Amino acid sequence: MDFKTLDPSFEQRVRDSFARQAAMALIGASMTRVAPGRCEIELPVREDLTQQHKFVHGGVVGMIADSAGGYAAFTLMPADASVLTVEYKINMLAPAKGERLVARGEVVKPGRTLSIVRADVYAIEGARETLVAATQQTLMVMHGKSDERL
Repeated sequence: MDFKTLDPSFEQRVRDSFARQAAMALIGASMTRVAPGRCEIELPVREDLTQQHKFVHGGVVGMIADSAGGYAAFTLMPADASVLTVEYKINMLAPAKGERLVARGEVVKPGRTLSIVRADVYAIEGARETLVAATQQTLMVMHGKSDERL
């Protein structure tokens, strides 16, 4: 889908917000793509992010999916708004193992108050991509509350 943004400076606003996320810095995630209604977050796989079977922990997979989806929605919000997850559902489809994980968020339906987004997480090993998780989210637009001031 092609979406129209409400803020011509959406990309810088989204990237600045991501830079303020200490949790993403803690796990080593980076934002690799931002476009209207879309966002991609990449995470190098490290041993300290794994669970007992040496797969990336499901909570970490959920973190990058939540952020990719949230920022996809944020690209379509007004400049003076911020985004907050209301809920998300995640289906784990395969073990999260490989060189890196990539979460790709895409808006399904933007709204004035609530937006619906899906985010898929892929494990990358060489040229091979394996879908490891699928999410659907509901995100709230917090009008008049820039996340710079919260």
